Amino acid sequence: MPVTTIEGHEIHVDDEGFMTVYDEWDEALGAALAGAIGVEMSDDAWNAIRFMRKDFKEQDDVTPTLRRVSTAGGFETKRLFELFPKKPAKKMAYIAGLPKPKGCV
Repeated sequence: MPVTTIEGHEIHVDDEGFMTVYDEWDEALGAALAGAIGVEMSDDAWNAIRFMRKDFKEQDDVTPTLRRVSTAGGFETKRLFELFPKKPAKKMAYIAGLPKPKGCV
């Protein structure tokens, strides 16, 4: 697996740049990943990221889809598109240090 360095963190990534080792992530790295893709992190954005990480572990290491974040997490889909424009599920997974959700192209 490829290894890259972001903000002084050595992380394992897949061919698309998504992290592959859950425990290598922390919020400082999440902020750096968000900055790298042009996402500004607000309290709402962090709440969605924290939900994704918690849900990932509760669902046997399955990255939550946009629908799951909306329904199980209680986040409005429209708001997620505002926080993470164009491809919210993919961007949230990237920032959260999770694999790309199934169904994302």
